[in-house]
Order: sequence, then C-alpha cells, then structure tokens
Amino acid sequence: MKKKMTLKQVRTIIFGLILVVSSFGAGFFYAKKAFSSEENSSLFTIDRKTSIGKEQGFSLFWDVWDRLEKDFLNKAALVSKTMVNGAIKGMVASLDDPYTVYLEPKENKYSKEDLSGEFYGVGIQLGYRDGYLAVIAPLSGMPAEKQGIKAGDFIVKVDGNDMTDVSLPEAVTMIRGPNGTKVKLTMLRAGEPDTFDVEIVRQVIIVPSVELKFLEASGGEKIAHLKLTRFGDKTDEEWLKAVDEILKDENLKGVILDLRNNPGGYLKGAVFIASEFLSSGVVVSQEGSKEETQTYSVSRSGKITEQKLVVLVNEGSASASEIVAGAIQDHNRAKIVGVKTFGKGTVQEASDLPGGAGIHITVAHWLLPNGASIDKEGITPDVEVEDNIETEDVDEQLQKALEILGN
Repeated sequence: MKKKMTLKQVRTIIFGLILVVSSFGAGFFYAKKAFSSEENSSLFTIDRKTSIGKEQGFSLFWDVWDRLEKDFLNKAALVSKTMVNGAIKGMVASLDDPYTVYLEPKENKYSKEDLSGEFYGVGIQLGYRDGYLAVIAPLSGMPAEKQGIKAGDFIVKVDGNDMTDVSLPEAVTMIRGPNGTKVKLTMLRAGEPDTFDVEIVRQVIIVPSVELKFLEASGGEKIAHLKLTRFGDKTDEEWLKAVDEILKDENLKGVILDLRNNPGGYLKGAVFIASEFLSSGVVVSQEGSKEETQTYSVSRSGKITEQKLVVLVNEGSASASEIVAGAIQDHNRAKIVGVKTFGKGTVQEASDLPGGAGIHITVAHWLLPNGASIDKEGITPDVEVEDNIETEDVDEQLQKALEILGN
C-alpha cells in the first residue's frame, strides 16, 4: 500500500551514528526486582513476571542471573545496573544490524553531539563496511586528517583494544575523551598488508555544516563552491545564510554542491536540501517492516532550481548525502561527479530512554525516486573521477566540476 506523506518533524536519522518497549516473541518482559548499588544510587525495580510465548520462557535468564549472584567469584563485578545494560545491549546486538544500537547515557550524549557539531575527539566520522569499523570520512582540518587518516581506512584497535564486534556507539566512546588527551588507533588501509598505529591528541571539534567559497570559471565568471559536511541540528539555518550569499552575486555562472565525506544525518535535512535544487517531485521513499511505502517529495520553494549545478561525491558520502545526490541524479537536475558513494540505505529512528539512555532502531530502507535501493551498492557518478592522492595540491574532482560548469 502506498501513501503520500508530508515530512513529519521527527528525529529520524539516516546516518549510522546516529538512535520503547521491547517485545520478545509473542509476549513481553515486565520487570520488578528491587536492588541498588554504588554505581546506581537510584532504585531499580525488576519484576520476574514474563510473557514470552509457549516455546520459550524467560526463566533461563533469571536462572543465569541467580547463579551469577550466588557463585561468581568476583562479587564486586556483580553491578546490577551494568548487568542489565549488558543484557539489553546483547539483545539488540543479536539482531546483527550495526545501526540498531542501545546507547548508554554517555553514548547517547555523544550521538547528539555529533549532530550539534561540537565535541571533544579526533575528527572522524565512523561507519561499518563489510562488518568492520571503518572511517567514513576524516573531518577537514581536524587532528585525524592531519595525521594522515583517510576515508575507507579500517580501525582495528583503539588503545590496544580489539574493535571486533564493538558497536558504533562503543567505538565512539572509546575514541572520544577529555581535551588534550591522547588516543592510539591501529589502522588497516586497503592495498597495504600491515596495520599501522596513529597516536592522536584529542581536541575540541567544532564542525560547521556549511562552507561556502567562490571560485572562478575559465571565462572569469563566479562559481559557488558549497560544501555540506552533515545534516545536523544547525544545517538548515547555516544553509539558508549561504544560499542568500550566493544569490547576491549577479555574475554567478553555477554552483558546485560538494557532498564528499558527508556521512549523513537527519532525513528531514536531506529533503530540505534536495528541495533547494528541485522544483517538484519525489526526493526519497522509505519501505518499513509493514511493507508500506512512505514518499517524501519536494517540501519548499528552492532558490537554486535553475542555476547550473554539479554535485561532488566520494566513498565518504553516505546516507542522507546519498539521498540528495540520488534525487538530483534521478531528476536529471545535474551531473554527479566523483567516485561511487558509501552505500548506506537504511533509516534509523532515535529515541531517548529513561535515565539519559537512548536507542537507534533501523525502521526502514530508503529508496531513490526511481525505486532503486543503494544499500551496500552506493551511487555511481555520471562522471567518474578519482582524486589522486599523489597530487595533494590538485583536487581533480573539483577541477572536473569547474570544467563542466565552464562549458
């Protein structure tokens, strides 16, 4: 069944970091057992009444719990709050979806900081590729980029801790830390046989969503280079200011929308940005677990619907940035230049839980206007151009965009 929808103002997140009642089988789990601990000064209540369906009771869980409390050697390790959080994390992890995660309060705080654009860390956007923790993109000018970390690098260890089977929020928590402290990342790069260590000093990371520069075309006309780094809390406001600045220039030849190394963010942000360039039509559709398709169309009157446009993408362009690039490509609005994008085609819904915790749940696949899914496939540019790492002073992809707009 298809239904047309206006874009709801909900915290729906496309980006992987970025996330209730839990059901088990045919029933539910309701808890009530009082306990307290030094780590948790508030009173927990857990009730052992359960309704799990005929095939499987919940008695095994309590059997294991009781055996641990009775027999485990290190009684100091039996912290009820930690055990409950571990059980919840294990339940969520059993779904084998790296983007569906339970977030403890610190992890939930970090997730929100990502979208606000200010935090302490090394300046890396993280994701998963083939089940391994990977750098989606190093942030421009930040410590990780200065130390030579590149999009597509795998993070094998953090401070000597193996990152196999570590969730995305846990990885973020391990890499972030107080300002001025150090973290050692053990990396693996495609095409290289051995891992290598990189030690990075953490610092405050303030990341604007929008960066605007004016470049010159071959004929002397102005080209607006509009770089979008995320789809976060401040993106819409920053974007509108940049667009107003662009439109002041009467000698404008065209616009380059640079989505390289943009890991994504809010779904509503993707629709908002795409609507700047498209006069009408579908931006993205999503298919949920109930096999319903929700269609999100152009949501406002854009101001750059007629100007010449080129969109830049690379392997660090993911999720919400892929939605924008894919919509523009499908509507034949502009040429897409660069290399194949990351390929994240699922939607996560973020919810806050009591006590500051949170949960991200994958709720849908998103589809391009033509109905195609790019999950694990990515978007193939119209004009494929590699950015040669041996020519650090030359941006081949940007040069190609200028060439196209100059003709």
